[in-house]
Amino acid sequence: MELRKLSVWLRAIVVCAAACGLVICAVIVPELGQAIVHDYPEFHGWYAPWLAFAWLFALPLFVALTLVWKLAASIASDRPFTSKNARLLKLISQLAAGDAAFFLVGNVALWLMGMNHPGVVLLSLVVVCAGLFLALAAAALSRLVGRAAELQEQSDLTI
Repeated sequence: MELRKLSVWLRAIVVCAAACGLVICAVIVPELGQAIVHDYPEFHGWYAPWLAFAWLFALPLFVALTLVWKLAASIASDRPFTSKNARLLKLISQLAAGDAAFFLVGNVALWLMGMNHPGVVLLSLVVVCAGLFLALAAAALSRLVGRAAELQEQSDLTI
């Protein structure tokens, strides 16, 4: 696949992911929370903390999408192996790891405040593991892109 097509696909994925994320964060999560509060009024005090937690959890995901957009732009301009791209991938890795840790800590904190079920905390480990796997993959790609950038610089100097 040529680099321009790859860039177009990456940008399309970013747009789709951002649109889905916005619908989930702006529509589905608040409406689902309101439905729960409507059916179980005793959970009224839980709505605002959970909504804030969901939105705070989503912020790094949107930041990562903007970084992937920048990577796609770099790929489109036929510069996939640069130290800048390696730094972007490293930042994506750090965002994923930090967000996974935040998600776990947030779920445990809500549980300790009596606003979460232990089963939800256990299920949140799936999301945490997914975030850590994504962080590991981005860190590995960052390392590989960084090395490729070094090799490309060396070969450019010898020509």
